[in-house]
Amino acid sequence: MNHTNSENVDMFETEIPEQYTRTGLILGGEGLARLRNSCVLIAGLGAVGSYALEALARAGVGAFRLIDFDVVQPSNINRQLLATHASLGRLKTDAARERILSINPSARVETRNELINSKSVASFFEGDWSSPPDYAIDAIDSLGPKVAYIAETLRRGVPLISSMGAALRVDASLPRVGRLTDVSYCPLAAQIRKRLRRLGVNTDDVRCVYSPEPIRENLRAGAERLLRVAPAKELTPETLDSPPGRPRNTLGSLPTIVGIFGLRTAHEVMMELSGYRAKFGA
Repeated sequence: MNHTNSENVDMFETEIPEQYTRTGLILGGEGLARLRNSCVLIAGLGAVGSYALEALARAGVGAFRLIDFDVVQPSNINRQLLATHASLGRLKTDAARERILSINPSARVETRNELINSKSVASFFEGDWSSPPDYAIDAIDSLGPKVAYIAETLRRGVPLISSMGAALRVDASLPRVGRLTDVSYCPLAAQIRKRLRRLGVNTDDVRCVYSPEPIRENLRAGAERLLRVAPAKELTPETLDSPPGRPRNTLGSLPTIVGIFGLRTAHEVMMELSGYRAKFGA
């Protein structure tokens, strides 16, 4: 877990590496040391997850645990930071590792190219991982896996920030952070609340990024179109929460909105892990 000894603090107070100078002017040497000694678990490396990992890597977080099963596809390019024509077909976990290390070569990056579901979530906090996470990010876009991950994270007492639905939103001024209990105008949040309560989870304990923007009817109509998603080669019906190739809603999304969701997510983690919020209440 997060541990900051006096040697690390002193080093960062007197010898802050140039790439962290401006961050250090706000967070201080102690804050930078705390980030360097922290491990962040990110589940889901799509639009929100990729922007979150980018910001945290640039802030100096020292260890990442990344989980995603997918590969980069052409439809990802409009909104996912890791998706480019050069990365098409690559595992998102591999692209994410490369991105983080290009920003901070000394970072420790652990990855699992694994499905997120009720059977696998427990393994994300144990087993061959080198250390338990200090903070967990939920950037999963599927309902069942999202609920399972949130419930397991809270059960283990790991601080969590979850992203609600960013699709179909166009007002960049509205995304905010609050309790899942209080989220309005978000069909995804409503379904998550219902399922978590069935599991005995207090939704007051789920901190999340969300937008209270009502979904416009003209955009909602476009969301009714369905896209048949082909299963990945290694998958079998037994390894999924639902059968492969199932229909999924194709939801419109803007790179600006999902980017804001991801950056707000990272900001919450950075303020907490650095100790800045505990000191100044920001």
